[in-house]
Parts: sequence; C-alpha cells; structure tokens
Amino acid sequence: MTKNLYLDIHVLQTVPASNINRDDSGAPKTALYGGVTRARVSSQSWKHAMREAFKKDSDGAEWLLSHRTKKGVQLLAAKLAEKDNTLDLDAATKKAIEVFKAAGIKIKKDENTTGALFLLSNGQIDKLADYALQNDAYDKKELKEVFSDKNSLDLALFGRMVADNPELNVDAASQVAHAISTHEIVPEFDYFTALDDEQDSAGAAMIDTLEFNSSTLYRYANVNVKELFHNLGSAELTLKGIELFIKKFVLSMPTGKQNSFANKTIPPYVMVTIRNDTPVNLVSAFEEPVRSNNGYIKKSIEKLENEYDVTQSFVEKPQTTVVLSTKESKIDNQVKDISSLLTNVAECLERMMNDENISD
Repeated sequence: MTKNLYLDIHVLQTVPASNINRDDSGAPKTALYGGVTRARVSSQSWKHAMREAFKKDSDGAEWLLSHRTKKGVQLLAAKLAEKDNTLDLDAATKKAIEVFKAAGIKIKKDENTTGALFLLSNGQIDKLADYALQNDAYDKKELKEVFSDKNSLDLALFGRMVADNPELNVDAASQVAHAISTHEIVPEFDYFTALDDEQDSAGAAMIDTLEFNSSTLYRYANVNVKELFHNLGSAELTLKGIELFIKKFVLSMPTGKQNSFANKTIPPYVMVTIRNDTPVNLVSAFEEPVRSNNGYIKKSIEKLENEYDVTQSFVEKPQTTVVLSTKESKIDNQVKDISSLLTNVAECLERMMNDENISD
C-alpha cells in the first residue's frame, strides 16, 4: 500500500429561508470569507445529521451503531447484566467502572459517568462485556485492543479523542468542512406573534423575532480510504461505508428550525473525485463571491468547475471524477441519479483497492 487514496465530495445546495445551525444568540451561524459575510453551517452539525442517518438505515447492523455519551458505564453495566443474570445492577455497575478505570478512563465518582463524551460502538460494548466476564483482573494493554476493535462506521469516519488515555484515540478517516455560501448574505428577521385562542381582548399573547437567511451553500468532505480500511478492518465494509458516507452527506440535513421553515432541499449538484495524491477543497472558487440577480447555482457550478480545472496545474489529475447534476456541466463523466454515482465510485475504488492489495 504505497499510494495514497482519497475521495473528495463537493456539493452545491440551495437552501431557502432557514436557520439550520444557530450560534449562542440563536442567529444563523456565519463566516467572513473573501471580505463578505457568508452563511455557514458547522461541520459538527452536519456530521451529527449524518450519524443520525446512519442509525436510521442500520437495520440492526452492529457496525453502524454507536453511542456518543458520558454514560458508557451504564451501557456496559446493562450489557453485563444481560449476559450474566447473576449480576444485579449494582454489581454490574461496579464491574463496568473497574473496566473503564483499568483502561485509564476517569469516572466521576458521584455520577458514574466519564468526564467527556465518549464514542463507543455496540460491538465494543459487547466485546468489553465478554472480556470483563472472562477475566478477574483487567490488563490495560488488552483493554486497549478491545476498545480498538469493532469500530462503528461513524467512529471509523469521525474518530475518537480520549484526553484521559490517548492510547484509545481513533484517528478520523474523514474530514468535513464547514459549509459556507458561495455568495454574500444579508441577515433577515422574521417578526412574529402568537395569539391566545381563549383570550377575549385584541392583541398578541407573544411577540418575538427570529433571524434567518437563504443561500447557495458549498459543502465539502473527504475520506482517507486507507485510514477507513484500517479503522474498519474490512475492504467490504470500507466500500459499504464510503457508499453510505456519500449518500448521507449528500442527502442529510441538520434539523435546526425545520418545523418553522420546512427548508429540506436536495442538492442540484454533486461532484466526487478519487485521488492518489492529496484531498483538495475547492472553496477558493468562491473567495470572490458569486454575484447574480438571476440565482446563484448556475454561476456557482461554473466557478467550481473552473477551479477544478485550475487545480490540475498544482496536483495530479484525479483517477476519476463523477458529476451528478440537474444543471449543465462540462465534466465528461456525468450521471443521472445517485445510484449511478455510487456504482461508478464503488467500481473505481474497488479496482484501485485491488491494485493496492487492500483486501479482507
């Protein structure tokens, strides 16, 4: 495995009046880029939406299910009690605490919780329970192996940082950029009132304002295919995981204020590239903001594809580039639906992985 193997996903998505990702004041998040204010949706927000989408499509598949929680002790205790009916809840909890402490993870005494959120796959919880029941004393090195085995897809993609014991860290196989608008935005405010159905007098029972904006977002993510294979331990799961990653990155959306704005949209443009040298974020296409009185998506596509061409002067030509678009594109390899996109990408990746001897 001498060559790098990266997958880049570029998405353009128009979003109507919305507030899908708020800051501490309740306003839509923004960024200053190219000297103007842009709409922004944080990478954390979109990754959370993707994790929820993984769960909905899991059909009970262990490799897709995990828990990002401070209550890992309680989850392990429940699994211990399930596997050994001689353990009551107190005994199972005590045993679970001993396992976490032996692994070098600090537990808050009064709450029996970890100090920070800890990502655990269902497979790891199951294997930890077996280890705890089969051993009277716990070895830190053996526990490290247990904590590192049976990673779920989101754990393999997004990684895990454990400040208490860095040996339990999992390097993320993917990177997700903050989505920003391709153009300048101007914040807008919705002044609204609520009426009391039972009131006798005129006037509102509540008056408030809500900030929102609308935008055409540029979204970008990448996957280090070899790192994902390392984290999942299976070529088959790696290909399935990448297929799910692409699909959920394209189709998921954070749910902030969706009931107020019904802003769920489908991207009109997706570009996927597979590279041997380095991942490339094409956001520099929009450092000079798009300006238009006739919509932003057409000009955003033109600027993105021009930037794609420019990058070929600096980096290697991608092994493959596939575009799914409802609009005109100058990329030769253009498909008509997401199934064709996923098939095209999977076939190329499988061929390249075989060439690199990446197999189960």
